[in-house]
Amino acid sequence: ARMGRTLVELFYDVVSPYSWLGFEVLCRYQHIWNIDLRFRPAFLGGIMQATGNKPPAMLPKRAEYMLKDLERMGKYYQVPVSVSASDFQRIFGKSNLGAMRFITAIDMTQPKYLESLSREFWMRFWSQHEDISQMESIVAVAGQAGLSSEFTQKLLDMISSPEVKNRLKETTEEAIKYGAFGMPAVVAHFNGKPHLFFGSDRLELLANVIGE
Repeated sequence: ARMGRTLVELFYDVVSPYSWLGFEVLCRYQHIWNIDLRFRPAFLGGIMQATGNKPPAMLPKRAEYMLKDLERMGKYYQVPVSVSASDFQRIFGKSNLGAMRFITAIDMTQPKYLESLSREFWMRFWSQHEDISQMESIVAVAGQAGLSSEFTQKLLDMISSPEVKNRLKETTEEAIKYGAFGMPAVVAHFNGKPHLFFGSDRLELLANVIGE
């Protein structure tokens, strides 16, 4: 972090709709607060497995509440997230590992595209209800984010490389070390120690802790 600025890390996965809400709010506030925002693409599946957590939608009453909650939060934060009960089945049935490796490859090569690329993945999955597990979906998202087809191909070639796989694994393990058990996980480095905030509804507490 630059002199006197607080480093805030956002660990996220595009399969998590709450991560999208937290991401958009932090993107807005990074220009108002005295923070350096760092995006940390990680793998939610790995975090759930390591901590023994289960997707909230697996509990019917919680899934019911989540639908209303996401609709309200989307409206409040003006993020076009739209969720139906069938979306939960979609999440359990598809893998988002390729998408997160693609995002990781961007982070390693051209991090300036990280924000727009991540947003396009959320848009496709949580607003347009399209698939993000297939290669052609990833290519379409990359195009939407302004990546050239040559560059997209280079990133697709990187997805299966040990470098990208290890980087995603390491970032996921780092989130777990901070105490993450789900996403989004926001870590503020303030007064010489990390402060973990879970979820997109704790950002006023984050502000309070870092003096914003």
